[in-house]
Amino acid sequence: MGKVLLYIQHDAGRILKGTLVALSAARELKAAWGASDIVGVALGAGATLAAQEMATYGLTAVKWSEDALFAQYRAEPFARAIALASRDLGADTVVGLASSTGKDVLPRVAVLLDGAQASEIIGVNADGSLRRPMYAGNIIADVEILSPARVVSVRGTAFGVAGKEGSAGAVSELDLKGDPELHEQPRFGQIVSYEQSKADRPELSDAEIVISGGRALGSAENFEKILFPLADALKAAVGASRAAVDSGYAPNDWQVGQTGKVVAPNLYIAVGVSGAIQHLAGMKDSKVIVAINKDPDAPIFEVADYGLVGDLFQVVPELLSLVKNG
Repeated sequence: MGKVLLYIQHDAGRILKGTLVALSAARELKAAWGASDIVGVALGAGATLAAQEMATYGLTAVKWSEDALFAQYRAEPFARAIALASRDLGADTVVGLASSTGKDVLPRVAVLLDGAQASEIIGVNADGSLRRPMYAGNIIADVEILSPARVVSVRGTAFGVAGKEGSAGAVSELDLKGDPELHEQPRFGQIVSYEQSKADRPELSDAEIVISGGRALGSAENFEKILFPLADALKAAVGASRAAVDSGYAPNDWQVGQTGKVVAPNLYIAVGVSGAIQHLAGMKDSKVIVAINKDPDAPIFEVADYGLVGDLFQVVPELLSLVKNG
């Protein structure tokens, strides 16, 4: 009977909400696949704090490393460390959040473990098969992993946030000597500069409210002039459609959709977003969807709970006034 290893994603020791979502999936996998325990691994600056925190969520053992090799994310050393932790802890299943990092590193872990992967699962069936979307969510497939080693990435909107349970597990440092290849080598590449974007608004993946703009806004200046004040008033994150990003109106990390971030906030406001299928794949699970578009036939209205046909340059300032005046 094997174990499930959770890859703990964190920000300088602060556990990401998506990690707790992945833990919920790990608990379901443990039950469905008859695993004995859930264990974990945390890497990078603050990994010690992250490991200690996650140990209180019922993980029986957590490995951590703050080695300089993990000061900034690089796929190969991270993948080798996760695979090493899996072997050290006797885990035959690795689970992690399907974030940009998870999408990059987990397939490499599967290769290192000579295993197979199911990506962005949205459910665990009673028979142990996994549910995952295909073709921008138009098809939901039930898949099985038949290899002895299994890797699973979890869509961050598909499961609930796990709570604390059980007693705290053992926390210890990962011994990197267990993998002779896991040390600073030229083949890992060298980071010549590292810049992390910072914003006063919530992160897209964690926000309770998201306001996204489309190409209809017309410019980056209009994003700032029209969307930012409303986002600040609602304490919302700002997103964008791929068309808006490709037009240079918003940065890449704001993109919501199949090739961007998948979000499911309590409230999603789409402003000037037509609703292409790729965008809908990234936000259609939001609790309440509000669409503002001057085209009454825009596909976004098909998934919206509330729709307003009108000129966004008139509607949004009026909405802001209402919000400010209570």
